[in-house]
Amino acid sequence: MSSAATTTYVLRGARPLGGEPVDLVLSGGVIAEVAAVGAASPTDAVVVDATDLVALPGLVDLHTHLREPGREDAETIESGTRAAAAGGFTAVHAMANTTPVADTAGVVEQVWRLGRDAGWVDVHPVGAVSVGLAGRQLAELGAMADSAARVRVFSDDGRCVDDPILMRRALEYVKAFDGVVAQHAQEPRLTEGAQMNEGVVSAELGLAGWPAVAEEAIIARDVLLAEHVGSRLHVCHLSTAGSVEIVRWAKGRGIDVTAEVTPHHLILTDELARGYDPTFKVNPPLRTAADVEAVREGLADGTIDIVATDHAPHAREDKDCEWAAAAFGMTGLETALSVVQQTMVDTGRMTWADVARVLSAAPARIGRIDTGERAQGRPLEVGEPANVTLVDPAARRVVDGAGQVTASTNTPFQGHELPGAVVATFLRGRATVLDGAPVEAAEAQGVRT
Repeated sequence: MSSAATTTYVLRGARPLGGEPVDLVLSGGVIAEVAAVGAASPTDAVVVDATDLVALPGLVDLHTHLREPGREDAETIESGTRAAAAGGFTAVHAMANTTPVADTAGVVEQVWRLGRDAGWVDVHPVGAVSVGLAGRQLAELGAMADSAARVRVFSDDGRCVDDPILMRRALEYVKAFDGVVAQHAQEPRLTEGAQMNEGVVSAELGLAGWPAVAEEAIIARDVLLAEHVGSRLHVCHLSTAGSVEIVRWAKGRGIDVTAEVTPHHLILTDELARGYDPTFKVNPPLRTAADVEAVREGLADGTIDIVATDHAPHAREDKDCEWAAAAFGMTGLETALSVVQQTMVDTGRMTWADVARVLSAAPARIGRIDTGERAQGRPLEVGEPANVTLVDPAARRVVDGAGQVTASTNTPFQGHELPGAVVATFLRGRATVLDGAPVEAAEAQGVRT
């Protein structure tokens, strides 16, 4: 990457969290100054015209599939993290369902080092809970926690830790290093052969249904296990109204549980399955309009803590086939912020300060990456790491999967017009995106001045 870390940037007229415009000076890897517009003029600084742009702390994704090692035909750490930067992210947590599985210190360190070498965002590997994601034996949780990758989030995502004994042991084990188990809540015996949400649409289409209770039963069990052992639990990609109510009840009881919702579960419904387009096949499945309303309400009132992309790129042949044979999953890194703006900000349910909470501060805190020299999710204040995202909330764009930075094209928003556009991303003061493009292309076009 060609953008020098020593460059000083003045973000002229930026609006932190949508507030009053200021000049943000990024120098030496930190926010060096917050000044009145036009007052900041350090020597040899690059001035970026941020008029009418909202400044957010760099976004943090707690749930990203980068596919490497093993499925580089779908995504690599280089392409995936480049896409993350284009979406405004400065840190991602890379899920463990790779080949080989990230269930040892050696594999998580490999992922971590590849992320460091790529340089687009900070990559924090998620360690598997069980060996090979098989759900029978605990993986090397302590070794992964002590490794150079300092793993603090553990998940068998893609598979549920359905054995309550194993789940209890994992919850107990991670307490030793303040880790968290992130559960993919799916009772397997209730979802054998399931293809989409169980309901009116699945009945009409003749597709095997995926009942909401399969998710809700595991969440109910696990919040009680977390309470019993006094550990932290994180619920991945919550998708039903009942799940929202269970998490709300658990938090009211004082249980240490957090939860995430994906952008696609904030906006898309199972009605999209009527066309049998495998683009809309995802795990957990798209639910009903009532579920969409419930998760929006849960995100707005704080029951759901964060938005996480569950970015799941696939090779074309894994999606360009009949529904039953298609892989589950959608890309999301480059559209997440726009979907949150459309569903939550533009509807008046959330402010840009709330967006910073659910897409930056809270995921960084849950992943325990909110302290130290490489801290993420920090406020836009003097002395804090200069992880900054500039977004133009007035922009409109039509999504083109083939034109995105990710190596895969399986976006559910193909051809849709979405609001907002990431104009620039800075990782500890180094520009990774300028003028809406990764730095090499942006530098060829010229910086906004």
